[in-house]
Amino acid sequence: MTAVTDQDHTDEMDHVTHTGDAVAAQDEHPENASPVEGDSASTPANGLPVEDAEEAGAPEEGDGHARVRADADTSGRTESKASADPADPEESTGSWDDGLIARRVNETNAAQQAAAVEIRASRAQAAHSAHAAQAAHVPAPLAYDGPLRSRLDALRELVGLSRTRLDSGTLAEAGRVLDEAAARRRLSGQHTVVAIAGATGSGKSQLFNALAGVAISETGVRRPTTAAPIACSWSDGAATLIDRLGIPGRLRRRPLQSAEMEAQLRGLVLVDLPDHDSAAVAHREQVDRVLALVDAVIWVVDPEKYADAILHERYLRPMAGHAEVMFVVLNQIDRLPGEAADQVLDDLRRLLDEDGIALGEYGEPGATVLSLSALTGDGIPELREVLGQFVADRGAAARRISADVDAAAWRLRPVYATGRRTGLSEEARDEFAARLADSVGATAAGEAAERAWLRNANRACGTPWLRLWRWYNDRREPVTGRLPVRAQADEEATARQRVEQAVRTVADRASGGLPAPWAQAVREAAVRGSQGLPEALDELAARAGLPVGRPPRPGWWPAAVLAQASMTILQVVGGLWLVGQIIGFMAPNLGVPVLLMVAGIIGGPLVEWSCRMAARGPARRYGLDAERRLREAAAGCGRARVLDPLAAELLRYREVREQYARVTGAGIGAG
Repeated sequence: MTAVTDQDHTDEMDHVTHTGDAVAAQDEHPENASPVEGDSASTPANGLPVEDAEEAGAPEEGDGHARVRADADTSGRTESKASADPADPEESTGSWDDGLIARRVNETNAAQQAAAVEIRASRAQAAHSAHAAQAAHVPAPLAYDGPLRSRLDALRELVGLSRTRLDSGTLAEAGRVLDEAAARRRLSGQHTVVAIAGATGSGKSQLFNALAGVAISETGVRRPTTAAPIACSWSDGAATLIDRLGIPGRLRRRPLQSAEMEAQLRGLVLVDLPDHDSAAVAHREQVDRVLALVDAVIWVVDPEKYADAILHERYLRPMAGHAEVMFVVLNQIDRLPGEAADQVLDDLRRLLDEDGIALGEYGEPGATVLSLSALTGDGIPELREVLGQFVADRGAAARRISADVDAAAWRLRPVYATGRRTGLSEEARDEFAARLADSVGATAAGEAAERAWLRNANRACGTPWLRLWRWYNDRREPVTGRLPVRAQADEEATARQRVEQAVRTVADRASGGLPAPWAQAVREAAVRGSQGLPEALDELAARAGLPVGRPPRPGWWPAAVLAQASMTILQVVGGLWLVGQIIGFMAPNLGVPVLLMVAGIIGGPLVEWSCRMAARGPARRYGLDAERRLREAAAGCGRARVLDPLAAELLRYREVREQYARVTGAGIGAG
């Protein structure tokens, strides 16, 4: 009895250990429960899902562990009750006075605890072994080469610099490409996901089954036959890739177990898509969604629909840049007599060339075009060989991402490149500064400064009689001045209009040749800078205008004043001498006093005229200096408020243009 119990207990322990291994492996790596990631030994050779195999009699998780614990508890209670005397009153009260019975109970409990500890240790060891085995089979993530990484970084920088200038819809495709590139890079680089797409009745599901070697995808005359994508993987480690496609576990299959086929197509994940021209909208949406995520696509056409406009206009033509990750297969050639298959294949190549799809012939990169019959198997080995080489290259994912970047860059070309030279020339800058200087009256201010210098010179070097006459005229003029108030208001309005016109002109020249979004940004920057510009110019003109007080005098002015005073003294002396002779105070002698008076009368205006001639040069320089100061002040104000913001926008455009050139991998022409 004891021997039998120990043997049963040992068998149960072995069963628990095996079951614990499976449970721990599933708990540690839930993707292993799918048919793709499961052990090949647990997958039927006919390609059925793992769920069907489990329904065929696989034990449920945890049953062995629960059964062992129940048997152990039951055997313990049975042995205790068999050893105890039912008539013993102490037993009924739960008191154990018999040392032998107590030792038996303790030994039984110790054995049960030891068994439980052994079970837990076995499960932990099995889980660790399963985790180590799974870690050994985890494929390495995808690695992009240097040029592709540089292009992706440039595209990311381009999107970041453009978010404030372009709307989200324009940048949506570029953002999607960046997200998909990052997501694909984190997944397996040892697997290649290839989708089989085609129209209704093209035989794509039949080709899918022929490549898998077993009837996985349903075929028939009912349309549409394929309602959801079905995935088939030739090796483990592709669960995360299939999860990215949104294909549930019940639609994941394994091909026919063949060493030759697995060696040839190892790393391939084949996806059978619904019909792209299906009457069900949901089917077409699934096709579009999966086509944006796979690494490559096999387009299956038949002799009747190979020239279908929907296929060429909606899919092949927009995907012309993805030719290197594209296969075009002419199926059902068994229905074509004689040389008709070659003629149809040549016509298909012609249509693909019109779509802009490069054909991979004579060693050139491009799409692979084949003809076959999935029904008879003619051409299937050739496709399997080409597909095996394509998968073994491990470059489809990177080429697909590169083609996506090219497509996104081509869509963004109108907003980054126009082929025209852009920027703000020095001529335009100088013209803008001149317009601002005219608006504040820099030229008039310089002329006024020149006249003020000359007027001051005339007053200092003129004859006393002329100065007295000018003083008398100044006293007679009204205090209010000569110009009415209305003229000043009109002049201010005209100055404001000149400033606005100058800003519009420089904004138009700066935005010339730019794409529409950047031209609009330049104009908006100019408008923001022009706000308050007339008032700022007026303030600067007041500060940089004529200095308070009289203009500075040159060094020769004291000598001129002394000469003019001498001429006046000569006139006075000569006049007094003549008066003295007239009244008889002095002896008559008209020659000397007349000569003195004539010298003073002629010499005074002569000195004044000489000083005026000599003052023209300094007066001109003084006026030009005043005009230059005002022009520099106006130009500095315009540069700080308008030109610098325009230059910042143009610099930002140059930066994004350089990033766009990095994205395209080449220059973008003029501009």
